[in-house]
Amino acid sequence: MSPARLATDPRSESVAVIGSGVAGLITAHTLLRDGFTDVRILSRDAQVGGVWAANRIYPGLYLNNVHGEYRLSQLEMPLSTATGGRLTGDDMARYIEAYAEKFLQGKIESGVEVEYIRRNSCGAGWILDVHDLRSSKRERKTFGRIVVCTGGCSTPRMPARLNSDAAAAAGFQGLVFHSADFGARLQDLLASAAAVDDDSDLAPAPAPVVVVGGGKSAQDICAYLANEGRRVAMICHNLDAFTAGPRPLPNFIRKSRLLSLFSPHIHLRTSLERFLHTTWIGKKIVDFMWHGLAQSSFDAAKIAPDSPLRNTVLPFWHIRVNDEGVPRLNGFHALASSGKIDVLTATHAVGFGQDGQSVVLEDGRFIPASAVVLATGYQSSWSSLFSSSTTDELGLHPREAETNTASQWNYTTLVNGPPLHPDARRWSSSVYRGLVPAANITRRDFAVNGACISPNNGYTVE
Repeated sequence: MSPARLATDPRSESVAVIGSGVAGLITAHTLLRDGFTDVRILSRDAQVGGVWAANRIYPGLYLNNVHGEYRLSQLEMPLSTATGGRLTGDDMARYIEAYAEKFLQGKIESGVEVEYIRRNSCGAGWILDVHDLRSSKRERKTFGRIVVCTGGCSTPRMPARLNSDAAAAAGFQGLVFHSADFGARLQDLLASAAAVDDDSDLAPAPAPVVVVGGGKSAQDICAYLANEGRRVAMICHNLDAFTAGPRPLPNFIRKSRLLSLFSPHIHLRTSLERFLHTTWIGKKIVDFMWHGLAQSSFDAAKIAPDSPLRNTVLPFWHIRVNDEGVPRLNGFHALASSGKIDVLTATHAVGFGQDGQSVVLEDGRFIPASAVVLATGYQSSWSSLFSSSTTDELGLHPREAETNTASQWNYTTLVNGPPLHPDARRWSSSVYRGLVPAANITRRDFAVNGACISPNNGYTVE
């Protein structure tokens, strides 16, 4: 950092926070509380909230975590009155709007898309090319520091063989869109997908809406469409794990460190953690706990032993775990078990049939489809914001993973784990604590937030 910048209080410099989701809002508010005087949030969305913005949520969307885990510390999160304590997408949208209204009045520029970011030619500060989506004007803005909070949920990932271009090339006749657009396309989808006629034994069954993916969004979308009387087929490699019980789990389990004690950490700080994760008998106890939790959840949801709904990864191995609480009769698992949702797992959709009315699976099967919703996740938004040279200079590119013999996790609980995805085995990140790229850490003028996957988003981003 230059001597001139060291002599100046950094809190007087302008800061651009890019993105108005949970991470962007809490980043801006924290900077203001820490004494930064010139903080602006730039958001391409017309409404705050990111994935929880009012124009992106849809009916049937529920929070997949315990109440309060998306709460930001400065604002109490009210209980939902309509869903037995489970928050809906509407609840989250209202909560985030209330947070922005209370703490960030006049700090948010909506409808402003940041298209390109580069360093000032003098080496200090940043130049942002922005597009005002309402006036269609383009201009350049300069800031002393920036925090990118566009996260991992702003750019939909659509497999090339299943996107709208592939559908058009194959002559597919139905709608094809990403789950991020489900709310905006919902009425078109309902109009194009015929409802099931339960009163007629003679009418042919309409082709189902095919939902590709097994995550929380895919499950919510399938449940909503099934409750609206549409045939639905889900295609996925496996499904998110879930927890459920005949009664809500007590807070001493759900809102304490109990479950985290049974999960491995890079530092085992207590003798109990070391016993559980580094001894043979400790591994047996950990395995018994996680397998018991999974089995009791299957039992609570009344899932048959041979059901494809059991094709999940044990919650111990990842954080794709949905808290279902007490299973609902109109929820995803109940609807799938009753045949209202056809679940095809351990397979992938690889393209569209040449008949214009089907999806092709990797084993050659053809699945009829009236429309296709791609709940296939998201990809990084960073690549479009920076040139390759700036990305290299900041250290945002994934790095080739290196074996570090000094930091081996030789835990008995990690033996015989599921196979790593090839990308996870090959690449590693060099973003320090999920906030600052290590290559840029001494310049103190660039950070990211909201890019880490976490089961407790409110705590993590704050």
